[in-house]
Amino acid sequence: MVVCARVLRGAPCGATWEAAKQIAGLPVKEAEVRIGLETQFFCTANPAGWDPIYGKSPVHFAGHLHQAAFIKALKKDI
Repeated sequence: MVVCARVLRGAPCGATWEAAKQIAGLPVKEAEVRIGLETQFFCTANPAGWDPIYGKSPVHFAGHLHQAAFIKALKKDI
């Protein structure tokens, strides 16, 4: 279970801190998915700005980046 998530470096829009609040109390496996989704919910980037190469919006990139960082942090903590 995620007791709390401390943000060392986050998105300029503040989505990281808001997403971190939302995953407190969740099982780790659920939090791994939810951190990306919560970041997308709070992200203020233009979701219509699709990248023509990757076919994703900045909001999607933010979600994936936050999820990867969360998983990396979990591996460091073990």
